[in-house]
Amino acid sequence: MKMLACLWCCIFLGQNAGFAQAPATKEIAKKEIVKKETVKENVTNTYEFPASDEGLPGEGALRRLDFYVKLWNKVRPGWGARLEQDAGGVVFLGDSITEGWGEDFYDQFTGMKVVNRGISADTTRGMLIRLNQDVLKLKPKAIVMLMGTNDLADGIEPEQISRNVKLILEKIHEYDPQVPVVLCQMFPSNTKNKRPSDKIKKINELNAALVKGNTQVILIDTWSLFAGADGDCDPAYFPDKLHINEAGYKRWANAIRPIFATWGFLETAPDDFKPEPGFVSLINGKDLTGWGYLPTTPPKNPKPGAPVTPVRKEPVWFDGKTQSEEGRYQAINGRIVVTTPPEGRKVAQLWTKEEFGKDFTLRLEFRATPNADSGVFIRKPQLQCRDFPLAGPYKELKNFKTG
Repeated sequence: MKMLACLWCCIFLGQNAGFAQAPATKEIAKKEIVKKETVKENVTNTYEFPASDEGLPGEGALRRLDFYVKLWNKVRPGWGARLEQDAGGVVFLGDSITEGWGEDFYDQFTGMKVVNRGISADTTRGMLIRLNQDVLKLKPKAIVMLMGTNDLADGIEPEQISRNVKLILEKIHEYDPQVPVVLCQMFPSNTKNKRPSDKIKKINELNAALVKGNTQVILIDTWSLFAGADGDCDPAYFPDKLHINEAGYKRWANAIRPIFATWGFLETAPDDFKPEPGFVSLINGKDLTGWGYLPTTPPKNPKPGAPVTPVRKEPVWFDGKTQSEEGRYQAINGRIVVTTPPEGRKVAQLWTKEEFGKDFTLRLEFRATPNADSGVFIRKPQLQCRDFPLAGPYKELKNFKTG
């Protein structure tokens, strides 16, 4: 019986909900660069906390807690004095959870310049107001966003929160449509903290719909990463049911590190993998030679919300190419990287050109972002791939083995 090896995943797996393809780097005309430098201030030319909400963009009343106002007025002028020092890094924008990374980010992104712009107790409206001065003026290489939990505690509705996120993303796009953005889903929390799981889920649903089709934004499922069986936060990572501990930050880092590697910010050295004696590598270490798409037919009676299945009448091979026609599969530093399209979910099965007619042993090393939906088909049955250290343990998989 002849067989084609179908690669549904390999090494880096995208998440199934909104892991958009990283935008390609493009040359930008000088007039566009000038426009970046002259982006209008969001609200004010000072770093002081606004005396009034009147005339400010966004929805929901600004928090006026004493410690929050003092913190805002203390840290932001200091950031302003470090514009040149902090320029050109990956900027994390958020509230106390982001602030908790500290300046060293627990040494989770060694080799990559990272900048912390989290302020404890901040809201989406507060982040919108300070976006230009605290983030865009740094000419960021990329932006990581986590926001919304304090809005919810103040009684701001999910729809309002998502509209503020929309305004932030629009401002970033206006500044530079090529700056990639990682939008982290709001973490689970606890009903007693005025952050019920149903409203958190609603915010995440609205934000997922907001960025669907947006190639500038990668949506990462950090809710599933930290949610317990009851939908509230997992106490193993949330000792106070609101903020994560060091183990939580390392878990979060594991979830987003593959994205940075795909963008070329981390792990830029070629993979040093060497096949064991008797094994032959299916990857040449340089490109997608020997891999491609086979003809496909549209599914019969597809279910509502089912992933899109492109129709191809002829096979398409990617010999000598570093990525597939739409960028779904990419050869990066000796690995095959799988991204997920702006549609959120889209069927794209990568096949080997070579056929394997006899029994064989397949060894595959991979890692995945949270909630990855990928697998390897071997003579029809699918081997579902899950990154055990990140998303496990899988208590319901009777035959699952690690190692």
